[in-house]
Amino acid sequence: MHLLFEETGKFLAGRILSEADASAQVELDSGKRVKVKAANILLKFDKPEPAQLMAAAQTVASGIELDMAWEFAPEEEFGFVDLARDYFSEQATLSEQAGMLLALFEAPHYFRRAGKGRFRKASKEILAQALAAIEKKKQIALQIEDWVKDLSAGTCPQPIRDQLYKILFKPDKNAAEYKAVVEASRATHLGPLELLIKAGAIDSPYQFHWRRFLLENFPKGTGFPKLEAPLITEELPLSSAQAFSIDDSATTEIDDALSVQGLGSGTVVLGIHIAAPGLAIQPGSAIDQLGRARLSTVYMPGYKITMLPDEVVQAYTLMEGKDCPAVSLYVTLDEATLEIKATETRLERVFINANLRHDQLDAVVTTDWLEDPTFTHEIDPQPLFYKREQLSFLYRLAKDLKAKREVVRGKPENFNRPDYNYRLVGNDGAVPDGSELVQISVRQRGAPLDLIVSESMILANSTWGGWMAELGVPGIYRSQASMAPGVKVRMGTKALPHAGMGVKSYAWSSSPLRRYTDLVNQWQIIACARHGRTAALAAPFKPKDVELFAIISSFDAAYSAYNGFQNAMERFWILKYVQQQGITEVPATLFKDNLVRADHLPLVLPVAGAQGLPRWAQVMVRLGDIDEVSLDIHGTVTERLDGGPDDKSAGDADGSEDDEDTLSGPIAIAMDIDDGDAAPSVAAPGDNPAP
Repeated sequence: MHLLFEETGKFLAGRILSEADASAQVELDSGKRVKVKAANILLKFDKPEPAQLMAAAQTVASGIELDMAWEFAPEEEFGFVDLARDYFSEQATLSEQAGMLLALFEAPHYFRRAGKGRFRKASKEILAQALAAIEKKKQIALQIEDWVKDLSAGTCPQPIRDQLYKILFKPDKNAAEYKAVVEASRATHLGPLELLIKAGAIDSPYQFHWRRFLLENFPKGTGFPKLEAPLITEELPLSSAQAFSIDDSATTEIDDALSVQGLGSGTVVLGIHIAAPGLAIQPGSAIDQLGRARLSTVYMPGYKITMLPDEVVQAYTLMEGKDCPAVSLYVTLDEATLEIKATETRLERVFINANLRHDQLDAVVTTDWLEDPTFTHEIDPQPLFYKREQLSFLYRLAKDLKAKREVVRGKPENFNRPDYNYRLVGNDGAVPDGSELVQISVRQRGAPLDLIVSESMILANSTWGGWMAELGVPGIYRSQASMAPGVKVRMGTKALPHAGMGVKSYAWSSSPLRRYTDLVNQWQIIACARHGRTAALAAPFKPKDVELFAIISSFDAAYSAYNGFQNAMERFWILKYVQQQGITEVPATLFKDNLVRADHLPLVLPVAGAQGLPRWAQVMVRLGDIDEVSLDIHGTVTERLDGGPDDKSAGDADGSEDDEDTLSGPIAIAMDIDDGDAAPSVAAPGDNPAP
């Protein structure tokens, strides 16, 4: 005697070894013995053999017309044997009965299970919906099959091209476009990105990087709603100082300006004047919400995405020829010794005498010009005629401030390597398309105008950070516990030392039009200026305010992503520069195992042929092919240029040169062709912002 029974959703048949009221011992064709509960037994039979019955049942099941079986089925619950007799004949054979069981079980859209061997047919409406869904799924499968053929043949279908960035970086794994790319990758044994590149899905490498960045950080676009900048209604006194700003020519968000009073009197007052949007924009307002959503201006060669709308920025920027509202820090100094005697913060209006542009003046405002009153260039620009004495004092002060910070740091700051400026010829401020001619110019870090601005801002940010802490007003601080390897800069709400900068505390406050943390700190500083010792009660953010911690967390993530994108775009343009200039080899310095830094270009790349060479060896590198999508380039060392094996002239004397350079790596896509599940995203490059 044999049994047909159900076991964990499968139908099996076997020979009865023994049987009781509640169960039976059954031996399968494989020799395995199982205990079958009586409730799971569906048929008992003598002939044929179990394997023969199951084979015959499969054949019968494949021939059953489900539409007809559904018509034959009663409205009430029924058993499979009953429907087999209605469908085939009253004398339905054992194989026909078993075949009907398999057919019913495999067609849940026609029949739903009501118990062991029991079913109920679906309603007409539900069946119609199910059949429509099945047909749709079938058509999608056919479409996927066609797309896979196209991709495998090197052609990208338009629907996949339209969804390219979502497929790669934020995929819907149930979407047909995603499934087609996965299947084509498996079929061609190519990675998804390589497959799509070969299929011509990426028309412009630059647009690939740009649209990927927008998808991840600005999915709703970069536009702003129409908003009016609120007026500063507070009556502010007019400062006696006349200030000037120092920025790049492309800068529209002029946050800071400087003034110098009292030269020649023995006591000099340095004014550090910061644009004051915090006097008008209130926490929680519509403009505040825009700033908090973006958190920072995004910079890249030839373009930027501002934190605030331009009409808002222009309402508070420190524009030449205007009395501009400002939060001013006045630092009283001994003119001879440069000792700081006092500091004072004022809310006021300041006349901006000039907007100086360092890219136009760096060649004029040199160390010789600043330190030697008799030194002259052939042509000195008129805007500098009345500012030479002030700039000379500011440069002397900046060098003194830097030297004092370096005493605290324990070693000098390294300005051995230059900064590079990128200019896209013909770009009018629109989003670049990647085909522009790029010009790259060198600007030595620590140039006099740079030093004047950076030291003045460090002085303001550290002074205001300490002042807020003294009054018990929380702020957003940057700190670094030590300069030991691996100790990174952190953001928090406590005024802790910043070892890398050599200051007791440091709160970003000097760029409120460009960084949201600075706007938050400005609100706190304004409260300090207005209320003094009771400022903690009036400040928008109170001690241990959870909002401050939320802002820090969001800012860290956004700033890191923005920096990573800026680095990637700079690398894109240096690779374009290499192509456009026809550069095939470069002198470079080996600074890490098999990694070199070009001596005269902002380019870091891996090389072959560097085995056995010491760190800081100077070599000639032949450049290989450039991949504008992965931002990848490799090189080969062709000869060594320096003399001895221990030459360290390319690095610091103590071998501590910063190795934090942008180097290409694999593009992190959110696809996994092995199982169709999204792979975890790779973290953006770490935050390593300049002070």
